[in-house]
This record gives sequence, structure tokens and C-alpha cells, in this order.
Amino acid sequence: MDGLKIYGFTGEINNIEETLKYIKDLNKDHDCLIQLIDADFIAGKKHIRHGVFQAINSFKRSENIANDLSVEIILRLSAQRQISKAFDILGLKNGKMNLCVIISNCSNEILNALNNNFSRDDDVLSPNILKLKNEYNISDEELAIIDIEDIIIDKITKLNVDY
Repeated sequence: MDGLKIYGFTGEINNIEETLKYIKDLNKDHDCLIQLIDADFIAGKKHIRHGVFQAINSFKRSENIANDLSVEIILRLSAQRQISKAFDILGLKNGKMNLCVIISNCSNEILNALNNNFSRDDDVLSPNILKLKNEYNISDEELAIIDIEDIIIDKITKLNVDY
């Protein structure tokens, strides 16, 4: 995907539906991808790039699970086949959140608008090992020999094999 950019933000989500409408309205006059996800369950930028790449390729190969690219990205990033489980992990939640924002083919005005509504903080993209271990069922033994980001990427890739 051309122009894929990954940013960290913190912000208060008071109403999930209003936040999603705001993102949809931002994109109304643009043909770009804007995706907000829970950064607490992201292992890093390589995790994001791999999940987005897998989602795009799943459509090219007609192996997509979801009918919408944004939903497919959530599925791939969470290494899940069930949409509800994927959104439980990476979806927006009411309250203060660490956000991973994925944008592609967007103008600078999109990033400026996001900067006006959320606080930029790329530190939220650093992996929270404990949360990731618990959510993705990663053992201490696995973690002793393989980087957590690579473990999760492997789980994403296995979605294709299990298809």
C-alpha cells in the first residue's frame, strides 16, 4: 500500500460511534485509508505493516474474511478469524486510549485534523509485553527465543495457512 504511515496518539474516546463518524467525515472528500486501533495490543510498526499487507493481499487472492478492507485489517492485526473477537482486542473503547493510527494515501490535512483531536505520542507504539503475552497467548518460553513482534507476525501469517 503506497504511502502507509503509522502514528501513535493518545486521546479520550467519549463516544465510539461519533469518533467513527468523525473519521468517515474526514475521509469523505479523500480516497485514503484512515484506521484507528487500540495501540496497547500492537507489537510495533512491523506488526502493522505485515497485517495491512496481509489484509490487502487477502482481497487480491479472494481469501478475505471480511467484506471491508478496514475490518480485514483489524482481523489480520489481531490474528483472528472472528470479527467480534478482533474488535474486542483492537477496536475503539470509551475512555482514555492509546491509539495506533494507520493512514495511507492521505493528504497532510488528515494528519493535521487528527493532531487537533488527539495528542501525538509515538511512544504508545512500543509493545506492552505483558498485555501482548496475555492477549495472544504467548509463553515465556516462546518469548525467550523469539521477539514478540515476530511471534505475532507468525500468528497473522498462520491465518493464511489455516484458511
